[in-house]
Amino acid sequence: MAQHDTGGPGHARPGDRPGQQALDREAEELGVAVMAASRLFVAISARALASTDDSLTLPQLRALVVLDTCGPVKLVALAATLSVNPSTALRMVGRLEALELVDRRTNPENRREVVLSLTADGHELVSRVLAHRRAEIRTLVQRLPAEERAVLVSALHALTTAAADEMAVDVYGDARLDRGIMDDPVDPVDPVDPASPPDS
Repeated sequence: MAQHDTGGPGHARPGDRPGQQALDREAEELGVAVMAASRLFVAISARALASTDDSLTLPQLRALVVLDTCGPVKLVALAATLSVNPSTALRMVGRLEALELVDRRTNPENRREVVLSLTADGHELVSRVLAHRRAEIRTLVQRLPAEERAVLVSALHALTTAAADEMAVDVYGDARLDRGIMDDPVDPVDPVDPASPPDS
């Protein structure tokens, strides 16, 4: 039976130059390191949320943070920012409204539109969770020597800037909207609900 070379890391392919193989290894190591760091920050955010309100999920926290940063906003704008279907965002908002964290009102200028904002309790919860997360990250960063922190920040800026230019995305803009809160990859928001019609 013929075997096919997958071309994975560490597997040299015909015509590969030593320099290209080294770059492939560096790219693989970088990918693993960045994904490990991403999972670490997801875990820190989850722990900060659990210490404040263990009944909420990370996707719900992310929605609250976006409303804290940008609100009041229309439902469709929130859905777009979260990269979910408007009907998915509406169900999430319904749960947060039941917890008295979100206020949902009809737009007086267009009664087909829903405008969302945080309640006082919603703002207070976001502030407490972000403060807890910031303290944990500060403790983590303090373990690194100052010169390593400077190099790390510079390298991450260079990487994200290069990716943004290549992919034509505003990664920093997105991160500022949700303050870097990411969904749990094990329990993400369902981005598509084909059975439900779009909402205004």
